[in-house]
Amino acid sequence: QVQLVESGGGLVQPGGSLRLSCAASENIFSLNAMGWYRQAPGKQRELVADITRRGITNYADSVKGRFTISRDIARNTLYLQMKSLKPEDTAVYYCKAELNLRDYWGQGTQVTVSS
Repeated sequence: QVQLVESGGGLVQPGGSLRLSCAASENIFSLNAMGWYRQAPGKQRELVADITRRGITNYADSVKGRFTISRDIARNTLYLQMKSLKPEDTAVYYCKAELNLRDYWGQGTQVTVSS
């Protein structure tokens, strides 16, 4: 059982920045992959970015060049640095971990981009 706790969400103006954190209860290097997903009202949950155990990253086209996924293995923490935020980035952001063919999700953190 992997427990994930997200933090760092909030209200930010367009063009602003936020950094999300996801603290894991397991050694994240033992996980197959971790990622950030988001779900806006009335829309399906979508991948934002993910990172494999080897450190290979992948981004949704809509966030390339603006968001950066990273991890601190010593702190068992996954990050999502978000810059140049747009109103369409408004959503609940979820952290996901993959281990032994199972997916584990955090409770989500709200990001609202509005003036």
